[in-house]
Amino acid sequence: MVSIAKRNEPLEARVYGGNSVVLTPVEARERISLRAEDKAIAGLGKALGLSLPKKPGTSVTKNDISALWIGPDEWLILGGEGSDLEARLNKVKTGLYSAVAVNHRNTAITVSGANVVNALNGGCPRDLSLAAFPIGNCGRTIIGKAEVVLWRLSQDSFHVECWRSFSDYVWKYLVDSARSA
Repeated sequence: MVSIAKRNEPLEARVYGGNSVVLTPVEARERISLRAEDKAIAGLGKALGLSLPKKPGTSVTKNDISALWIGPDEWLILGGEGSDLEARLNKVKTGLYSAVAVNHRNTAITVSGANVVNALNGGCPRDLSLAAFPIGNCGRTIIGKAEVVLWRLSQDSFHVECWRSFSDYVWKYLVDSARSA
């Protein structure tokens, strides 16, 4: 009999709702930190079933897979449990690239509600207005003193991707910020 360990999510069973802000832990996901040269981009996109975004701060989602442009040659790839992102990318033989699974390093929080921008801006210096940070926009920033990847899902909903070791800090910071937003 083979046993497979279940990954414990660091924020599992937490919930916050108040002052028109809701914080929800994101369910377990597959995550890949992808670095690639131009010659590899088309093949990697084909393996994932989408076109990797090439414009700064943009994202692409198709089916259960999302690609977030993080830097000139860097993407954060998110997929549902069982999407086997690593195996898909390892089949690509064109160009130089690095695909590193960061499933156990990262976790995420969905922050939503009518007061979400004020809550996030309590610890994030970016301009999160719709004009400056439209739906689908993403990028590295900070919440308090923790580095995060922030991704706007809708007018009043954001995905906050952070390292598991900082997740308790980020959660508590966002709760405090939401209470005073």
